[in-house]
Amino acid sequence: MNTSNSISATTSVDGILVQLTKMGHEQVLFCNDAKTGLKAIIAVHNTVLGPALGGTRMWMYNNEADALNDVLRLSRGMTYKNSISGLDLGGGKAVIIGDSRTMKSEALLRRFGQFVNSLSGKYITAEDMGISPEDMVHVSKETNYVVGLPGKSGDPSPVTAYGVYMGMKACAKMQFGSDSLEGKTVAVQGVGHVGQYLVKHLTSEGAKVFITDIHEATLKNVADTYGATVVAPGDIYDVPMDIYAPCAMGATVNDDTLARLSCSIISGAANNQLAEEQKHGMAVMEKGILYAPDYAINAGGVINCFSEVSGMSLDWAHTKAEEIYQTIYQILERSKNEGIPTYQIANRMAEERIERKGGLNL
Repeated sequence: MNTSNSISATTSVDGILVQLTKMGHEQVLFCNDAKTGLKAIIAVHNTVLGPALGGTRMWMYNNEADALNDVLRLSRGMTYKNSISGLDLGGGKAVIIGDSRTMKSEALLRRFGQFVNSLSGKYITAEDMGISPEDMVHVSKETNYVVGLPGKSGDPSPVTAYGVYMGMKACAKMQFGSDSLEGKTVAVQGVGHVGQYLVKHLTSEGAKVFITDIHEATLKNVADTYGATVVAPGDIYDVPMDIYAPCAMGATVNDDTLARLSCSIISGAANNQLAEEQKHGMAVMEKGILYAPDYAINAGGVINCFSEVSGMSLDWAHTKAEEIYQTIYQILERSKNEGIPTYQIANRMAEERIERKGGLNL
């Protein structure tokens, strides 16, 4: 990564180290290869429970500083996600800076695989936004530390969506007294791989679904296939709804959107949904909105990947994802009883497991 550009313009080296220390990261690897055009960051947050597993996201960030901030938040979320899901995995994440539709190549992905391999198994990668199981095949030519390959656990999106669907039903049970979603209005923001499967579950149960996405062809296909109603990206927050399901980029729960959202539940597949965790985590509770902590509800994908790492079957992964219902319900119940925002309860549950297992093992 060329640190003489955006990162140095906004953040000093000392500032970066302070940020890593504050968030508890063990290691961050900046990757740069002029020949292939690769610019990537791999963040290893915590390996107490096991090797750090988390997907690789390819996105055209505004600058390297934004990419760094995203990968640090995402990798921390993976630590909590793996812990609260009862998996013997640590947390890590990678981001590749670039347009996945125009800048991906076998050479770039294989070079990225070499960087992954240089960590000697401390980080295991998988697909994420902008990266497909087929892309992981190229990465796997340079490293064995990759999961989600075709013919193995494959695309984790169906399991992720199923876990979100189960968590949403747990929220409905707590908020409405029944976990049935029939007749409920759900606004799904982002209908990529995970969002499409979620829409399928929701419409199959009889929910009324509004959808939006920045890719018009995908949006039209999902609307035609499942009978969902299309709205413009900027209008999704104003739809009269029971449930808001963010399934695209993070930080969509913020000052502006909370003033517009009419929902009583927020439960979706996106990572880092709260723009400012403390501020907006408290704000949703004060508004009477049940918020399903993102890393707890969207854990189906990493469960799917863990099934490959541990040699378990896809049936096992599907059954394990069903447990997200109980995890979310337990978080909501503790939040209600203790008067503490749900994100704090989830963090405590994840941290308690890490502390129990970590002890003095360094």
